[in-house]
Amino acid sequence: MRPIRLNRRQPKTGSASDEGVHIEKYGPPETLRITEVEKPAPAADEVLVKVLAVSVNPADWRSMRAKPFFSRASLGLLRPKHRILGVDIAGRIEAVGSGVHHFKPGDEVYANLLDHGSGGFAEYVSVPVEVMSLKPANLSFEEAAAVPMAAVTALQGLRHHGEIGPEQMVLINGASGGIGTFAVQIAKSCGSEVTGVTSTRNLDLVRSLGADHVVDYTTSDFVRSGQRYDLILDTIGNRSVRDLRRALAEGGKAAVVGFTSVAKLIGVSLRGGKDITSVSAHVATTDLEFLSNLIEAGKVRPQIDRRYPFAEIPSAITYLERGHARGEVVVGVA
Repeated sequence: MRPIRLNRRQPKTGSASDEGVHIEKYGPPETLRITEVEKPAPAADEVLVKVLAVSVNPADWRSMRAKPFFSRASLGLLRPKHRILGVDIAGRIEAVGSGVHHFKPGDEVYANLLDHGSGGFAEYVSVPVEVMSLKPANLSFEEAAAVPMAAVTALQGLRHHGEIGPEQMVLINGASGGIGTFAVQIAKSCGSEVTGVTSTRNLDLVRSLGADHVVDYTTSDFVRSGQRYDLILDTIGNRSVRDLRRALAEGGKAAVVGFTSVAKLIGVSLRGGKDITSVSAHVATTDLEFLSNLIEAGKVRPQIDRRYPFAEIPSAITYLERGHARGEVVVGVA
């Protein structure tokens, strides 16, 4: 398939000196445009980052299309409130705000911008220090950009919601996706016995991540296997509350991400109770530092499916939307 490339709008006059991928209306990837924007200036608690790599996340295409529809309440009712997408970035600090004392120009960092208006599909972005950390020394910029959203979602689902511990029986539904590949590795680092659910073509990948057992969902159903789990992380959101409870051991917990419908969200919220919770990750520096330690210790490694150049961000989003990515999709900006 021929790649979808970004069209360039005519440059503005004045002080514009930064290129970004601009969204003016909700729609498919073809509506995105490269345009010049004013280079941001960091606030007191921010740093200015030269973006060298960015990953593409479901949050990007959902914001692009305003899906589900009720998300327009925060994204913008008729048109996007935030005109530059991109939440996961890695790059180098060029300037720091007046109140920043723990970072300096030249530091290599990675961050997540979901709670701060996105903006990662650009040459420069201002980043609040509360959502960034020094980049793991053993990762490239592209590898580092693959970490924040997916890995923190996995971490919070397992640790904060699921209260993971040693020798637990843990199941990851969607083990070969962006969140799932991190979840398998994080669960193993905690000393759990891990089962990964995936498709036939991804069984070897999930095994290579350290899964003790793999389930091919095209031929088997983990709910009806008779095995019960202390913790289930459902990264797909395609199983009912009843199914999840059926697969849980006594006292077990399930954490669900990736809702496929409003009904699923309501079902977990109203009928989940204490044993089933929904995961909506909010990235903080402490989480990134925790992950950096795991990565530098060799216990966790991002799995990158495809790499794209900056001008082919629409193609990267199109590929991710199909739902078959094995790990993360990243974009080189430099």
